[in-house]
Parts: sequence; structure tokens; C-alpha cells
Amino acid sequence: MALEIFSRYELKYLIPFDMYVKLVEEMKPYMRYDKFGDEGKYNIISLYFDSPNYKIYYETRNKLYFRQKLRLRVYDKVTTQDDAFFEVKQKYKNVVNKRRTKITLQDAYRYLNQSDFSLPQDLSISNPQTMKEVHSFRSLYQLQPEVVVSYDRQAFHGIYDEDLRVTFDYNLLCRSQDLRIENGPFGTNFVNPELVIMEVKVTHSVPLWLTRLLSDYRCKKQSVSKFCTSIDLMAEERNGSASLAKPAVYTG
Repeated sequence: MALEIFSRYELKYLIPFDMYVKLVEEMKPYMRYDKFGDEGKYNIISLYFDSPNYKIYYETRNKLYFRQKLRLRVYDKVTTQDDAFFEVKQKYKNVVNKRRTKITLQDAYRYLNQSDFSLPQDLSISNPQTMKEVHSFRSLYQLQPEVVVSYDRQAFHGIYDEDLRVTFDYNLLCRSQDLRIENGPFGTNFVNPELVIMEVKVTHSVPLWLTRLLSDYRCKKQSVSKFCTSIDLMAEERNGSASLAKPAVYTG
């Protein structure tokens, strides 16, 4: 959770919960628990932003070669006095670039509540350059808070492959009524509770042992956008039918 700038490949898989449990056991000789949380487990709550005409949504849904998102993220239970992270996540073809800056949640809300989209100069931030990028991106697209996405994660790092990270996300929920992320994880399931999103994150290539393991368990890569699927589901709940696109992940 400490890195502020990095670039990597991210491969996603949608797997049954019991397969997740088995894969964790198979991975243990090669991977260690993330240092955050108990056995690498923690909760993530993210506030995603979009423009009035859903430009970010459509860039992602249509899989443009270059697409980007803005989110405000917290980990586990927090108050407005605790740290949050503004993140700009960009994807060009298959490479993901992410820049983030730490900011108190109180200051994040103060910035977001500026009616003129101005950037206060007295914010408590860890990376002023990234904050300027956040502000430029938000101002250009007129981005406003759109949806809260939360989930539980178990994360692992490679023992012998230092650039390898594998995460498992479950209990995936979204909401659009209460956008205060300090209010915790609650909402509507946008992925079947019996399924888990597995992400393999590498700087260069997937190690051979993991490639074989994924093959043995017949894990197939699947495009899973937490952001787009949440937007679809919230539109469906508001209107009685999806106004943007049919939800593509729940598989209930």
C-alpha cells in the first residue's frame, strides 16, 4: 500500500471461491503474505469518479487503447482524520500505470467540495506532483463522485519473483446513494458472492510455476471491470433496467 508510482501488467481471472482456497495452498511455497493485514487480508473501499456524460465509463467499456480512471481509496476502517489515497490509474494496451498521493480524508473532501474546481494550496499530501495530475484530470473531465466500490482482499508477493503480486478479491459490493467512504463496506453485490476476482500483477512475465498452476486449474483470463460493472448495476437499480450496458460480471 506504500508505493506511489508503478507500471505493470495485470491479468484478471474470475474463479469459484473453493478454487481460490486451493490456489492459495498451492502458491504458498512460492509466495508470502502481503505485509498489510492478517495473512495479507484487508478491506478496500474506493470512490470512483466520472464525467456528466460518462466519458470515463465509455472509455473503459469500449476498451480504448488508452484509458484512465480517478479514485479515492481507503483501507479498512477509517475516520475523516485518517489517510486516504487519490489514485490516477491509466492503461495503455495491456500495461497499467498508477500514480497515487496520500491525503487525509478530511482534506480530500475539502478539495472535492470546492465549487469552482480549485486546488487548495494547504492540503496535507505526500506527492504534490501527483495531486496536480489528479486536479488536472478532474478539471479537464469535470469529474464528480459517482460510485463506491468495496471488497475484501487477500494479497501475496513472490518470494523468488520480487515483481510478482497476486491478489484475490471477494465480497464485492457497490453503492451510489452514500458516497462517504468512511461509512464502511456495504451495498449491492456486483459479483456473485461465490466467485473471486484473481489478479496476477507482474512487471515482465508470469513465472513458469504460476503459468502451470493456472493451466492445471483451467483458469481463463477474463476482463472484469469493477468500475463499469458497478455503474451498470447502479443504473439498473435506479431505472429498473440498465441504461448504459447490461451488467457483465455477476453470473448469479
